[in-house]
Amino acid sequence: MELTVYLAGQIHDDWREEVAQKAKEKNLPLHFVAPQTNHDRSDNIGEEILGKQPSNLYKDDAASDINNFRTQVLMQKADIVIALFGEKYKQWNTAMDASTAIAMNKPTIIIRPESLIHPLKELSNKANVTVETVDQAIDVIGYIFE
Repeated sequence: MELTVYLAGQIHDDWREEVAQKAKEKNLPLHFVAPQTNHDRSDNIGEEILGKQPSNLYKDDAASDINNFRTQVLMQKADIVIALFGEKYKQWNTAMDASTAIAMNKPTIIIRPESLIHPLKELSNKANVTVETVDQAIDVIGYIFE
């Protein structure tokens, strides 16, 4: 049985590759999907498909529509959602994706550092599992296959 895991979170470092590598090391049959990780592509997709927009507001709105469509399709097909919150970047998209997954009743794992316990307490309470590291998240998924 292969499971599809949606990896929600910031797109500015290689945490997704870390998750995939750790899953591979444990021989877990997982397939990973994620938001568009090419930041320029994500920001410009509205104009690339729909043409030049009259202002940045409309450019962002068009891109958001298409990015949200993509996320909804991939998340609906996912068996599990991992949402990683870190210290370095604003986490608005991660919070939106995690809350969407929870509303869709997707099994959800939140990864967040100890320093974010308080600001994420309500979201963590709604997720299935909250952990502090990628290793812990992979161990939670690995437990499914025991």
